[in-house]
Amino acid sequence: MFNAFERAVAARYLRARRGERFVSVIAGFSLVGIALGVATLIIVMSVMGGFKVDLLNRILGFNGDLGVYGTAGPITGYDAIAKRIATLPGVTQAIPVVDGQVLVSGGQGISAGGFVRGIAPADFAALRAVSGHLVAGSLAAFQGEDAIAIGVGMARRFGVSVGGRITLVSPQGAATPFGTIPRVRAYRIVAIFSIGENDYDSSYVFMPLAEAQIYFQKPGGATQIAVMVRDPEQVRITTEAIRRAFPGAPLSVIDWQSSNNSFFTAVAVEQNVMFLILTLIILVAAFNVISSLIMMVKDKTKDIAVLRTIGAGRGAIMRIFLMCGASVGVIGTGVGAGLGIAFTMNIDRIQDLVTRITGVDVFNPEVYYLTHLPARLDWAEVIRVVVMALVLSLLATLYPSWRAARTDPVEALRSE
Repeated sequence: MFNAFERAVAARYLRARRGERFVSVIAGFSLVGIALGVATLIIVMSVMGGFKVDLLNRILGFNGDLGVYGTAGPITGYDAIAKRIATLPGVTQAIPVVDGQVLVSGGQGISAGGFVRGIAPADFAALRAVSGHLVAGSLAAFQGEDAIAIGVGMARRFGVSVGGRITLVSPQGAATPFGTIPRVRAYRIVAIFSIGENDYDSSYVFMPLAEAQIYFQKPGGATQIAVMVRDPEQVRITTEAIRRAFPGAPLSVIDWQSSNNSFFTAVAVEQNVMFLILTLIILVAAFNVISSLIMMVKDKTKDIAVLRTIGAGRGAIMRIFLMCGASVGVIGTGVGAGLGIAFTMNIDRIQDLVTRITGVDVFNPEVYYLTHLPARLDWAEVIRVVVMALVLSLLATLYPSWRAARTDPVEALRSE
């Protein structure tokens, strides 16, 4: 497509001589602008994609992909229902649980709201999102009437460890002539978990199912059956299968797409908006390419006239300046893609380095829910960014190259 003569002339024009430095400086800024735009876009989209995937995995691994609830109160006969659900296609687990809100009190006079989840010891061991992230204690001790497991955030807040005790206060107490007396009981900590999601690590308490039924006064009942499926993206199919399996039963089925729809829709919208905003950086750099190339064409008017007189056609002139502009775009895109990929793959090390240098936690888990800055390098997204940058850079060279090809050699040399 480009012959040796055209490549040689384009390479010569890209090397500025004395008196041509200004054009070269503008081209350099264009290259840096494209590189920074591509790198920033790759980094931001990788972090936002990682945030979405990481948060989704933690929420689903903790709460289940869908929940089956009783429409008229606690679910009775939950064991049979859970076993029936577990046999449905695509279902991996069906876990009966008892949920309830409590006030958690520590030994230092500190109190905070909490959420208790009662779960059978065998199901707790199978819930790998929690049992697979124990930092202290053991699964074997999760049994008995006073055993509980808490998150590392709650343990840090109350200054307790395995073997310590915290007090749970439930508003669902005993009715007396003087009103409802809250149920208060101290529990022994047998395990501490850290799933990496600050909200869960700081507020959730697990206790054996039988004790939770007694504590919340739900004998023989469960507040929901948490269901895990093989493919969370196809959860609606399992939802319909459960509804068909229990026709007319006083049960309601709510999947994660319904319960968290507004949250993940907001994340998706934010991703699209950030992509458009950061694309403007590349677009501005592309306009700089236009400016530098127009100035180059203006500066090389006499050279173009000479080339035309010795036999170079309009197509050759256009290709020469296309190569000049495209070289800036290709090199800038390549440098930017390399920087973006390298930054994304080492983002944890960079975060730790910035924290050590500044002494400031650049990713506060209490604000961002997660304990680390997630990044997921999506190669399809990287390719999309690279292709977009190359296309914009190429489009930016078309008009100046066309103007160069339209230069009339007679008019250009008339005043010489």
